[in-house]
Amino acid sequence: MLNIVLVEPEIPNNTGNIGRLCVGTESKLHLIHPLGFVIDDKNLKRSGLDYWVNLDVTEYDNVEEWMKIIPDTSRVFLMSSHAEKSYLETNFQDGDWLVFGKESVGLSKEILEMFPNHLTIPMSKLIRSFNIANSVAFVVGEAKRQIRLKI
Repeated sequence: MLNIVLVEPEIPNNTGNIGRLCVGTESKLHLIHPLGFVIDDKNLKRSGLDYWVNLDVTEYDNVEEWMKIIPDTSRVFLMSSHAEKSYLETNFQDGDWLVFGKESVGLSKEILEMFPNHLTIPMSKLIRSFNIANSVAFVVGEAKRQIRLKI
C-alpha cells in the first residue's frame, strides 16, 4: 500500500479525484489541514463519486501530527517542480509516502527542509506544473508498477 499525502489541499475536485485514485490503487490518503474546503463538499463527493465511502483516509491537524506516525522518514518522497531528481529515477517500495503540496504554491520551504527526498515530474518548459490529481496519478502509477515487478 502506498501512502498519498496532500498538504493543505485547496480544491475539492482535485482531492475527490485523488481519493478515487487511492481507492482504485488500494492506497491510503492522508489529508493535512487546513483544507481549502469542508470534507463533505459536494464537489469533493462528485469527483470521488460513490467511491469515497471505500476510501482509507486520515486527517491531521498539521504536519507535525502526521510526522508522528511515519515509521521510516527515509521512505518519504516530497514532490516539487523545483527538485532535480525525477520520480522516474526512484526505486519505490510498498509503504512509501508520496507527499504533494497545495495547488497554488506546492510545499513550503519549511516542509521541504524536513525531508531529504525531493522528486519532480519531467515536463515541458511551457508549463509551471501539472494539475495535482494528474501528478499523483503519474507517481502512483510508476510506484505501483515497480512494486508489482518486485513481487
